[in-house]
Amino acid sequence: MRAGSAALPSPTPSRRARAVPRTAEQWLAWVCIAVPTLALILFFLFPLATIFLHSVTLFDGSIGLDNYRAITTTPGLVQAGWNSLAISAGTTLVCIVLGFAIAYGLERTCMRGREAIRIGLLLPLLAPSLVQGLGLLFLLGRNGLVSRWLGIDMNIYGFWGLLLSDVFYALPQAIMIIQAALRSADTRYYDAATVMGASASQRFFHITLPNCRFGLLSAAFVVFTITITDFGNAAVIAGDYRVLATEIFNQVSGQQNFGMGSVVGIILLAPALVSVYIERVSSQKQFGVATDGQIPVQPQRKPLRDSVFTAIAWLTVLLILSIVAVVVFASFVKLWPYNMALTLANFDVNISSGYTPIWTTLYVSVVAAVAGVLLLFAMAYGMRQIHGPVAKAIYLLAVLPVGVPGLVLGLSYIFAFNNPATPLYWFYGTAVLIALCNFYHYHTQGFLTMTTGMRAVPQALEEAVSCLGGRSRHVLGDVILPFIAPTVLAVFFFLFMRSMVTLSAVIFLVTPELNLAAVSVMHLNEAGFVSQAAAFSTIIIIVVACAMLLMRGLVHHFRPNLNQKLT
Repeated sequence: MRAGSAALPSPTPSRRARAVPRTAEQWLAWVCIAVPTLALILFFLFPLATIFLHSVTLFDGSIGLDNYRAITTTPGLVQAGWNSLAISAGTTLVCIVLGFAIAYGLERTCMRGREAIRIGLLLPLLAPSLVQGLGLLFLLGRNGLVSRWLGIDMNIYGFWGLLLSDVFYALPQAIMIIQAALRSADTRYYDAATVMGASASQRFFHITLPNCRFGLLSAAFVVFTITITDFGNAAVIAGDYRVLATEIFNQVSGQQNFGMGSVVGIILLAPALVSVYIERVSSQKQFGVATDGQIPVQPQRKPLRDSVFTAIAWLTVLLILSIVAVVVFASFVKLWPYNMALTLANFDVNISSGYTPIWTTLYVSVVAAVAGVLLLFAMAYGMRQIHGPVAKAIYLLAVLPVGVPGLVLGLSYIFAFNNPATPLYWFYGTAVLIALCNFYHYHTQGFLTMTTGMRAVPQALEEAVSCLGGRSRHVLGDVILPFIAPTVLAVFFFLFMRSMVTLSAVIFLVTPELNLAAVSVMHLNEAGFVSQAAAFSTIIIIVVACAMLLMRGLVHHFRPNLNQKLT
């Protein structure tokens, strides 16, 4: 340094010294991320790790792969695997062909009674999956209405009965996905093709089908996953036709072979995960084909075409309605099928703990919905505030549960929480644990819905409140909550309704002292009390239908209020 020169500035402060302390908003965001993530680890990743551990644990407590080697020598297991693939492939084929026809009719024709058709297609979602099988037995079984009217001996048990029940259960979800794909089309492509002289069939095969191919693929893998992991229909109507879902139940509950049950669970987990991955990729590509400013396709009236698609849709709805209606009718029959006099005695249930399973199911469903909404809202709010690798890792963890079948998740809860050596043992045998199992079974759908709603909140309004001196509670109360209220309500009722009707995720967790309505329906049917089983099913349908109507009313109430605040 030269003499007389000015003093040099002090050295640059260290990174630690320059670090800006986190604000209260940032701390809140990290807490909102940490709590739901910790819950995911405890009630999703940890149970799954235990099922993998039990699959390699032998009878003598040692670790090995003998359980996997025993797959080929276990009676019926290989055949159950082939049966599951066959029934899933058949159901997928029927649902995609029929689902596309109905979705196309709803979106691209001037079909009459659209709203009534949409409501009718939702009926299978209002009841446990086994209700489809129960209704088919009442209609087409040896003692069913059709058999008695025609005087023939029909055997609905086995492949064909299971195929029909699975089709009616999975079809509504396939239709909704294909409808969404058809809505993403732009009418300008059709106008250009018409100007160029393309015929109606050319426009269909060169524009319509290519544009919704990813939606069809997504629907196919959703149906495949639903079918291969479903337990309810198989338990009621499969008969001697063994599938992997019932094989898990037999290995665990019947033979107390937890190691082999875990192996079957992992076998069932593999195709479900692959299907979910392909479905996610297909769904993203389908949404990617949409363009900004697209013009929706407006169907033109064509009497012959409209009549054909209307007939297909209404025939399907009437078949679904007949299945649900015969279950409701059977709940008022004195002794099916020998004494068809009407009575209310079936609702005076004095077996299977009476109405206790109904009240327990209501309690479990409310707990699952409340806990789910709080955890999902916190996670979505935290994800809105943070970015980078941490956010991507948490997002991946949050969407993983969709690939885990309910049977596998429920079985993993036994291994994880029915162990006195763990501090979480006190959860086992409680309604809270069943509620958490239901919530994490449907975690992905709720998370994606909540994050979509959170992204719709205008960032500019949030920044404006902050600039005016508003704190986190003001941003939450005045900006985020008013915008996301309809989404919160939708997620709450979704979790409530799915908890009311789920069977596979809870079949391993119920006890004689803690039973649920869907499980009671299965047990009553197995014991021969079919009219009482129908009565329980009817009560479940009524509760879920009322919940759906209440949800629609509240959502429509909040949306006008939100628009009024914005204006």
